[in-house]
Amino acid sequence: MTRKHWIDNLRWATVLLVLLYHVIYFYNNKGVFGGVGGFGDGPQYQDTLMYLLYPWFMPLLFLLAGVSARYSLQSHSGGEWFRSRTRKLLVPATIGLFVFQWMTGYFNTQVAAYSQGTSPFGDLPTTLPDGVRATIKYIAYSVSGIGPLWFIQDLWLFSLILLLVRSVIRLCTPKRHSVEKGTHKCAFLQPKWPLAIALLLLGVLFWLGEQTLVFNPRPESLDGLYNLYKPVFYLIPFLLGYFVFSHDPVQETLSKYWIPLMVCAVASCAALTITTFGQDNTSPQYLASPLNCLYGWLMCLAMMGWFKACFDRTGRFAAYMTRSSFGLYIVHYLVIASIGYTMKVYTTLPPVAMYLILTVAVLVLSPLLYEGLRRIPVIRWCVLGETFRNK
Repeated sequence: MTRKHWIDNLRWATVLLVLLYHVIYFYNNKGVFGGVGGFGDGPQYQDTLMYLLYPWFMPLLFLLAGVSARYSLQSHSGGEWFRSRTRKLLVPATIGLFVFQWMTGYFNTQVAAYSQGTSPFGDLPTTLPDGVRATIKYIAYSVSGIGPLWFIQDLWLFSLILLLVRSVIRLCTPKRHSVEKGTHKCAFLQPKWPLAIALLLLGVLFWLGEQTLVFNPRPESLDGLYNLYKPVFYLIPFLLGYFVFSHDPVQETLSKYWIPLMVCAVASCAALTITTFGQDNTSPQYLASPLNCLYGWLMCLAMMGWFKACFDRTGRFAAYMTRSSFGLYIVHYLVIASIGYTMKVYTTLPPVAMYLILTVAVLVLSPLLYEGLRRIPVIRWCVLGETFRNK
C-alpha cells in the first residue's frame, strides 16, 4: 500500500511536542510528580503548555500506533510482527535500562531527593560492603531510568493483547473475511448515523477509560504506578486506531471536517485551561473530568484531520524525523534531567535562561546522542531496539 506520510509526520511532530512538554514540566510548580520544582509559588504561565498538550498527545501516539499496527499486519504475519515489536519495544525498555537509562535514573533520584529535601539512598545501611551498596544503587538507578519508557512498555503489552484479540476474531469470523490481510469489514464504518457523529461519540470511550484511574491512590501501594501507565485508558485509543481509524473513509471524514474540529478543540482547551489553571493536570480527578476528556478527544480528531488534509507529503527533514523520532524519544530525557537538574541546583541563571538553554539542548543534543548510539552495533540493539548491523 502507498505510505501515508501524514501519519509519519504527525507522529514525529507529536514526539517533538513531548520533548518541549518535558522542558516545561521539569520546572513546573503545579505539583506534577517528577519535576525538580518551579521558581516560587506564584503563577508560572509557561506551565500553560502542560494544560494544552497533556490531555491528548500520548493518547494520540497510541492511536497512531494502532493504525500503524494494522498496516504492518497486512504485510507481516502475527509472529513476525510481534518479534519485531519485542525487539523494538521490549528490549530498550528492559535491557536498555541497564545499558543506558541508568544514567537517567541517576539524575531522577537526585531530582527526587532535591524535591523532597533528602539525600539519595540516605536510608541505605552504611554497614553494607561498598560493592553491595554500588550494586543496589545501580539497580535502583536502572529501574528509576524507566521515565518516559513507560510508553513503549505499554505499547508492547498492547501489541500482545492485539494479537490475542485478532485470534479471537479469527475464530469467530468466516474464512472469506481475512483478518490477516485486513479485508474484513468494520461494522462501525456502516452506521445509520453520519460517520462524523459516530467518531465524536467514540469520545465516550475516551471518558470511560479515564474513569478506570485510581482516584485516591495509596502512597504505600502501586496505585501511583498504575495511574502513570494508565493501561486500560491507553489501550482504548490503541484499539480504536487499529479497528477504526486505520480505514480510509474515517481518515477522509476527519480531513473533511478538520477545521470545525480544531475550532471546537481550541474552544474546549481555552475553557479547560482558564477554569483549571493551577491544578495538577496529571491528577486522576483532573484527567477524568468531562471537559478534559472532551478537549483530549477533539484534539486527537482535529490533529489527525489536519495532518491528513495538509501534511500528506515528505521531504528530507520529514524523512529523517520519521526514521529518528523513536530514538529521540528514547534518549531525550537524559538530556533534560541532567542539564535541567544541574542548572537548577548549581547555577543562579534566571528562569528564562534555563528554559531557553534546556530547549536548545534537548533539540540539539538528543539527535547527536541518538546518532552516536545507533552507530555502535550492540548498543543500538540494547538501547534503541535496532538491528546489530550499522545502517
